[in-house]
Order: sequence, then C-alpha cells, then structure tokens
Amino acid sequence: MRGAWSGVIRGVVCGVLVAGAMAPAFAASDDRLPDGSRRYQLSLKQLGAAGTLTLRGVEGSNTVPFSVRTDEVVSAARLRLNYAYSPALLADLSHINVLVNGEVAASLPVPKDAAGTRQERVIDIPTRLITEFNRLSLQLIGHYTMQCENPLHSSLWANISNDSTLELTVAPLQLKNDLALLPVPLFDRRDARRLTLPIVLPASPDNASLEAAGTLASWFGAMAGYRGAVFPASLGQIPQRGHAVVLLNGGSLPGIDLPPLAGPTVAIVANPNDPASKLLLVMGRDSTQLKTAAKAVAIGNQALSGALATITDLKALAPREPYDAPRWLRTDRPIKLGELASAQALNVSGYTPDAIRIPLAAPPDLFAWRERGVPVQLNYRYTPRPARDKSTLNVAVDNAFVSALPILATDVIENAATGTAVTDGTLAATGKVHVPLAMITPQSQLQLNYFYDYTKKNECEDVLIDNMRGAIAEDSTIDLTGFPHFIAMPNLNVFRNSGFPFTRLADLSETGVVLAGNAGQSEISAYLTLLGSMGASTGYPATDVTVVRADQVDSVSNKDLLVIGAGRDQALLKTWASSLPFGLDGSKRYTVSDLVYRVMGWFGSSLRAGERDARIDMAVASDSTDAVFAGFESPITSGRSVVMVSSNRPDGLFDAVNALITPDADPQNQVRGSLAVVRGAKVDSLVDQTTYHVGRLPPVMGLQWYLSQNPLTLGLFVLAGIGLLACLAYLALRSVARRRLDGN
Repeated sequence: MRGAWSGVIRGVVCGVLVAGAMAPAFAASDDRLPDGSRRYQLSLKQLGAAGTLTLRGVEGSNTVPFSVRTDEVVSAARLRLNYAYSPALLADLSHINVLVNGEVAASLPVPKDAAGTRQERVIDIPTRLITEFNRLSLQLIGHYTMQCENPLHSSLWANISNDSTLELTVAPLQLKNDLALLPVPLFDRRDARRLTLPIVLPASPDNASLEAAGTLASWFGAMAGYRGAVFPASLGQIPQRGHAVVLLNGGSLPGIDLPPLAGPTVAIVANPNDPASKLLLVMGRDSTQLKTAAKAVAIGNQALSGALATITDLKALAPREPYDAPRWLRTDRPIKLGELASAQALNVSGYTPDAIRIPLAAPPDLFAWRERGVPVQLNYRYTPRPARDKSTLNVAVDNAFVSALPILATDVIENAATGTAVTDGTLAATGKVHVPLAMITPQSQLQLNYFYDYTKKNECEDVLIDNMRGAIAEDSTIDLTGFPHFIAMPNLNVFRNSGFPFTRLADLSETGVVLAGNAGQSEISAYLTLLGSMGASTGYPATDVTVVRADQVDSVSNKDLLVIGAGRDQALLKTWASSLPFGLDGSKRYTVSDLVYRVMGWFGSSLRAGERDARIDMAVASDSTDAVFAGFESPITSGRSVVMVSSNRPDGLFDAVNALITPDADPQNQVRGSLAVVRGAKVDSLVDQTTYHVGRLPPVMGLQWYLSQNPLTLGLFVLAGIGLLACLAYLALRSVARRRLDGN
C-alpha cells in the first residue's frame, strides 16, 4: 500500500495542471502577498460584537475573542479602532486601554478637543501577545471630577464601533498530510470569516457524484455555521490556489495518477499548484463507492487517520426522524438549557455583566393558536442585594423584551416565598415565563441579563463593590411539546431561514434536487452552496439527498423538489409554465398578485387562494440579469413543495444564492413570500399569498381553526345546530304533551 500511495504522490506532484475557470462570482478573493503570506481583516462585528461596544463607569470594559488558524502564524497585527468618548472625561486621569490576552497593547488618550466626535486610531499589536485563542479587550478608565465621584455616573462612557477592524498578516505553516486533522485545514473553526471551499468534480459529473458532493458541502456548511459557506464548483480542473475537495469517480480527473483502488478511499495531499494548500481526495471505483467515501468523511471522519484510508465497511445509517435535526429544539420533550449551552456560558459575574445567550432554533412550522406561548422554566441564582431595589433578571429574545424576574434583597431571604438561601452566599430562585412562539425562529437567541440597580449614596460614600454573581441552572427548561406542525405554504421566508421544507428530515432523504441535463459550474455551485446552507441550519450532512435531471423528475415525485436552472437550460421552466408565477424565457414575465389590494371577504379566505385570478401579468424585455426564487405546490404530487431557483443567465444564480445566505437587517430586502426577484443586491417579493398547507392539526383544533377561517361555514354550522336543538326541543315537548294527554 505504501508503494502504491507513493505513486499517487508522484503523480499529483508531477502533474502540471492548468487551473480551471471557476464561475467567477463564486470564486474566492485573492488576498495573497508577494512573499506568500496573506493579509485579511476581521471587523468586530464578525468577531461577535452585534452592536456598538459601550464602556461605562470608572472601569468599563468589553471583550471580543479572535483566533488564529492552525495552518497560519501571525507575522503582523494592527487594530483600526473607531470610537468616541464623553466630553466630560478628564484628560489627565482618563484613557482607553487596548488589551490582548490581559496585557496592555496601547493606551489611548482622551483629549478634550476631540471629545464627542468619531475618532480613528491605528494600533500596532505586538505579535508576542497573540496566541491560538485570544481575547481583545477595550477598557475605559474614566473620571469626570477631581472630587468624590459616582462610579456609574452617566457621563462616564466611551463607544467602540463594531466596524472597527483587526488586520492580520499571516504566514502559512506546512501541515502534514493526515486525515486525523480533518476538517482542518479545509475548514478551521478558529477562522471567523465565511468559508469559501472549491469542490472539484469530474468534467461530466453523474447524479451520484453530485449527491456525494452535496453530502460534503452540507457537512462543511454545518461546521461553518454562522460564518456561512460558499462552494465554487470546478469541473475537471484543480484551483490554482487554496484548499479544495476533489471527487474522483474511477480516477476520472486528468492529471492525477491513481493506484488501483481497493474500495471507497479518502486521502489528503498537497495542492500541486500551491504546496501550502491541501486537497481532500474522495475516491471510488464507481459512483456507489464514491458516495460511500463521502458519507465516511461526513459521518465517520473521527475514525480517519494517515494520508490515505480505505473504507472497508460502512453500515447503513438509521433513517432520520422528522424534526430531529441536531441544531433544532426537540418537540417531543422539554429541553434543558444545559443541553443548549455550557455551564460556563450560564454563569456571569460583575455589576454589569453581559447577557447569558442561549441559541434557540425551533422548527419553522410549529403552529401556535390561542396559546400563551412557549413555557420557559428558569432556575437561577444571584448575589442578593443589600436592600430592596429595582434589580431584576431580564428575559429577552433577540433583544425583544419578554419578562423580568425578581432579584431579592438580603433582608427578605428568610421570608422569601420565591427563593431560598444556599451555602455560597447566593439566593436560589425559580420563575416561569412564556415566550411568544413567533419570537422563536430557526436563528433566534434567548438572552438572560442580570440587571443590578445602583442606589446613589451620600457624598463620597459611593464605593462600588463588584462582587456580584449570577447563574442559570442547567436543569432550567424550555418546552415546545404540544405545538403541532402546520404551516401555510409557499413560504420562502422559512426556506431562507432554515431550508424548510427540505430540512424537515435532516439528511434530506425526502428532497429531490432537479438540475438541467447540461448543468454547468454556476448551477452546480448554486446547488452545493444551498446544501451547505441547509447543513448550517440542521447541523447534519445531507447523506440521502437525491439528484436528478429534468427528464427524470417523475422518479422523485414523492419528494419535495429543489429545482435549479439558468435560462432555457432548465426544461421544467417550460413543462411547468402554467404553475409558475414567472417566466424568464426571452422576455421576463411576472404574475403579480392582487393580495395587497384585497380586503378579506365577508365569507372568509379560501384555502386555495392561489386559484384566484392574478391582478396583472407583466412582461418586461431588458438586458439585465435577473434571478428568481419561486415556491409553489408540486404539480406532480399534491402536498409536496417545490422551490425553484432560476435566472435568465448562469451568473445570475450567484446573486440569488448570495441574497439567500447573506444576513440583511432590512426585512424588505429579503427573500420571502412565494416569489422573490433578485436584481443584484436588491430583492423584491412580488407575490405573497397562501396556496396550500403542510402538516396536520389535532382534529378538534383543526375543526376550530377551519371554522375561524371560514365564517360562512361557521354560520351554517350555527344554523344547523340551532335547527337541531329546535327539533330536539320540539320532539321533547311533544313527548311531554303526549304523556300528559295520555295521563288525562
């Protein structure tokens, strides 16, 4: 085996490959320097600062983490800091410290003439302070008077903008070829930037090769998570620079001399065009073995080691259950908060601690009707206050306030009905809040913030003792049981946020991806990036996704369909033309709904609103590049969903996918509704109406909900009920009268 593998190495190193022309829109930007090192920037927002960092008090501070990739070493670092500070600060006594891992890298003065205005300062950070995992801290030492001062006076502030950037210059480190390092170096969790990882396929990939590539893309996407991931496809050619995944089906990639394979095989080698980078080779003698090798990497990578590994046995995976995605909250039992966050993350300290943040990713089709909300049982501890004040534990979801729980004082501990003292000097308490289900989305966050009230004392008696502690018990729970799965479709908003309905099963076993027969790099890149996004939502690779061509769509008629195509290449654009609210063949046609003009009728809304006539059919002829997301019920099987991603030009698919995976604070510029048109960075939703429902309600709730949506039917039920009661009353009275007459 060693001699055979050395032949692979010689074949790869000696093979001079010309880099393929990737789809330009999906290619990674080149940030290399002439000496082989790289320079890149990370904003504080990318490092986790969701908003402006506010430093308050005499010693206010805030910290963001940053890390260095395993295959890089920092040769230079600088911080470009954008900040402002209070005009009340005394320049002689006040300053802003920049610390890296607890050591001062710089102290910035706060002169009066620059106070209250945005400042920019470039700070060189000594590389000796930087390790693998780092903490960048900003600290305000603030004073506003030479006399006695209030340590939390409102004039003691400095704001650090989260658009401040950390610039790192890094040199590559040569890692050995060892599968035990996976996913490093192709993906490194220390890297906060979006992952861009090319996937190299045979020049004419078959469906099974595309399924294997989708499994790997979703695996890397699951690991990338919040960073996002883009997977440029290359057909038959290795990229000139950077890491890449290469799928070889029977040694079909020119330029790589492979030994006879003994079965599904995984290997890692240096990129012959860029020796500092690696190629992950996923190989098989046929498509079946290639899929097995891809599943082995996605599911069993912890067992891989060495430069090459042959998969001798891979047991079939147990079928996934609906809604069992690792990143989604379970709906069959209450979930302990300790399952969602570490014990360290559930503990805070300090007088003004940061919020405890717990990710909440609920299935997007949960149905709440006449419900109080999702019950959250909180068991918490805190340092009791010396006297009664307004201190509380504030509960919020995505910065939207939900409720406040009490923080008691020392003099009420013995008599407190809601808490008991424990041996460490803290007070244990319990509380229950109800969070509206609509606030819990596939990307929401539960925020628990200890707020300690500050009571002003007499002059020169304001001494702040920062010994406050707070903790949320790991056995606190959130309970989603009792909420049925039922949602109005089409709904591109849930597709954007969670990949639903395809992610209903985390392995995408009920998903069919339909590509054109001549799908090129743009279409395949869009497919891989979309599957990476679904992996990020579920936290699980798409091990059972099915890829077919347009003429094979009947073979996946029992699945939800993701259709990707460009221009005239996608035959289903013509086949399903009557079901589509758009057309991109020749001129661009959009069917615009009149929903925004329609007031709900007296007789209720139809569950088949999509059957109503459109208000207008609009056709436009232009030379622009447009892309379209369209959702509709499958023309093949009722109850199944179709999401079509199409563009009049292949390069327009990048704009579509980028609009889907790029967070946007403006809800009016997001993919939503049932039809969304993407023109560059602008997104317009032209149709937003209900056409069908998926899921099932309990019988009684289903009947109640149906009647609430159809007042006419409800009226008929009421009249029928009145008539039935009248008949029963008539018969009962007639019987009484007959008995009375018979008695006489």
